[in-house]
Amino acid sequence: MRLAMLRADPKLSRFDPLPRIISHDDFSRGHCGWSQLVGNYEDDLDTMLPGYAQHTSAMLSTLGHWDAGSHGGYDSSYALKIATRPKTGAQNVAIKRLTFRKRCPIRFEAYFTFKPEATELKLSETDVRSVGFLFDLQGGDSDGDAERVMPHLRFLNALDGEHVQKWQFKRETTTFKPIGATDKTLSHYHLAPDGWEDVPHGAQRLCYNEIPTKINWTYLRFDFDLASMQALSFQCNDRVFDMSGFDSIRIPAMKNLWCMLNFAFFAEADTNKRAFLYVDSVCVSGDF
Repeated sequence: MRLAMLRADPKLSRFDPLPRIISHDDFSRGHCGWSQLVGNYEDDLDTMLPGYAQHTSAMLSTLGHWDAGSHGGYDSSYALKIATRPKTGAQNVAIKRLTFRKRCPIRFEAYFTFKPEATELKLSETDVRSVGFLFDLQGGDSDGDAERVMPHLRFLNALDGEHVQKWQFKRETTTFKPIGATDKTLSHYHLAPDGWEDVPHGAQRLCYNEIPTKINWTYLRFDFDLASMQALSFQCNDRVFDMSGFDSIRIPAMKNLWCMLNFAFFAEADTNKRAFLYVDSVCVSGDF
């Protein structure tokens, strides 16, 4: 009966959720809780680390372009648009902030696509450096082994104009820095360019259409166990990747982030041109 109900709903039948759907974000209904990743600050916005200061708000977009108007989403008019500034190496992040009620397996599924801003009459397939996603997790205050765990995965599309096309993960962050003078706030920029490692056999050629305004939607699925704080599986389109060598950024638990369950998407530019990551829909499900 459950399977029949899922398959009867076109917006859910494209996903393969675990027994309980935690959130289903269809951006034809609005931002669905996804917002700008604002860095920590105290007393003055200028205390924010530079990596966070570059971030701007995600937008709802019809995927407009100059040659044919609007592309639209997977099956509606809108998708979530995460746009960088027009500067080589610029990044932007959108985040959804939740908490969990049980440490269990969770599944993160999404349909996404990416493009540079179409400012030239050429393919521009190497103008986006990377797109990816991350979780920001922490155990509950009653967990004796609680730590903050941040799995990161990115598709490195290009680097310094060279097409790369491979998946990478990260287990190192930058040094924590105190923010302000009260010893209450720390910050670290975990999307700094250093420390990325290749997913074993992680090379993949994604669909990137023949002119700079065409797009095709790509499916991804990431399974993670909140009990063991370990990745279980990663799939992109028809490829399932070996995650045996994967690990996450791991840092001591922080005093006010108990049961944190955050998800984020990010984009990065490889030229002085805006990079766009579009997300049509997201389904987060769990086994509880």
